[in-house]
Amino acid sequence: MFALALFVLPVCLGAQNQPAALAPAPPVSNPATNSPAELPGRGLAQHDFLYCGEWNFNEPEQTIWIIRGGKVAWSYSIPFHITFDGKEDFQELGDCTQLSNGNIVFSTRRGASEITLDKKIVWHRDTPPGTELHSIQPLGLDRVLIAQNGNLPDGPAKLMIINTKTGATEKEIAIPVGHPANVHPQIRRVRMLASGNFLVAHMDWDKVSEYDGKGKEVWSCATPEPWSAQRLENGNTLVTGNYSGYVREITPKCETVWNFDRSDMPGYFIGYLQDAVRLANGDTIFSNWTASKVKPEDWHTTAQLIEVTPGKKIVWALRQWDGPNLGPASGIQVLDKK
Repeated sequence: MFALALFVLPVCLGAQNQPAALAPAPPVSNPATNSPAELPGRGLAQHDFLYCGEWNFNEPEQTIWIIRGGKVAWSYSIPFHITFDGKEDFQELGDCTQLSNGNIVFSTRRGASEITLDKKIVWHRDTPPGTELHSIQPLGLDRVLIAQNGNLPDGPAKLMIINTKTGATEKEIAIPVGHPANVHPQIRRVRMLASGNFLVAHMDWDKVSEYDGKGKEVWSCATPEPWSAQRLENGNTLVTGNYSGYVREITPKCETVWNFDRSDMPGYFIGYLQDAVRLANGDTIFSNWTASKVKPEDWHTTAQLIEVTPGKKIVWALRQWDGPNLGPASGIQVLDKK
């Protein structure tokens, strides 16, 4: 998440936390045309999935959801408002993943945790003051990769591999950022590759980069304000553009071989695209985060998740703001094999 809101947030952000506009805002929404009355797909029953999001300030809590068979199978909530470093602050559920043992790891902007299905926190880490945490990836069952946004003297932006059983930091790599003094928009998704390298979405630097185990950049592609990046089995990289509202597949030579953006979605209001998942059948699911570009009373008119075919046909759009209210969409993990 990164945006300048069109309304006043119910929390006072300090000057050091105020995001700076780095790109044009999406078009103004119209509740009558934010999404079609009848949506394609089977609603909550389309997939089994894990879901989390940011800025659901219509509610006092932020919630992680597991949906199975079209129904809520599990949920866990954290407070939106918190006191951090002696000041009023807020939390964001930007990244969440279920492990093979059923546990869930998730980031909160001010920390990261691992929780069991019986809602016991088995590991937790707070961020140091002046830093933020928006990315967590499980590495097996007892290690995680986290990305910490930061700036000296509070601490530089860095990647850390942490043993969740012992609490030991096993690896730490400083990562350059586009705007060191503006911590919030620096880095969103970071993923460790099978090679041991790290794929970093530099949202504030307009590029996706791959770093080796010593922090040396070994590959990079320019792409506007990337929020997430994942390496596909074919060697290409799937990237979402936050403000620009696109999902694109790029080759190792930085050639775009597939692109889906606002122009491909007439009838849908598209805010900021955050997470994306490529399914085995070639379809792509992405989260459509609209919280700061749609009035809270009109959120229910927008679609949170959208699935498209390689031929750009929308086969599923989810608009779920009641029974349950999933809230704004950021992270999604598809749990079925479809």
